Amino acid sequence: MSAVLIVLIVFAGLVLSLAIVGGTILMSIRLRHGGLSKKGRQKQVDEAEMIQEIYSGLSKMEERIDALETILMDRSGKEKE
Repeated sequence: MSAVLIVLIVFAGLVLSLAIVGGTILMSIRLRHGGLSKKGRQKQVDEAEMIQEIYSGLSKMEERIDALETILMDRSGKEKE
């Protein structure tokens, strides 16, 4: 029984070590070739453009809110007079 257990542990260790070495090799190859596929790069570009559009929209909204605050402050100042 203990011999079977030892063989099983050794076999599992070999399989695990081969998986780790293989995974390391695959990751290094992937990193050398840019890391992302063409679809992945395009998706990343699309997401960056979307974030830039959101940022510019929020900047415009901030300007509008500032203008509205100014208008409201002017009106409330005139009403008090």
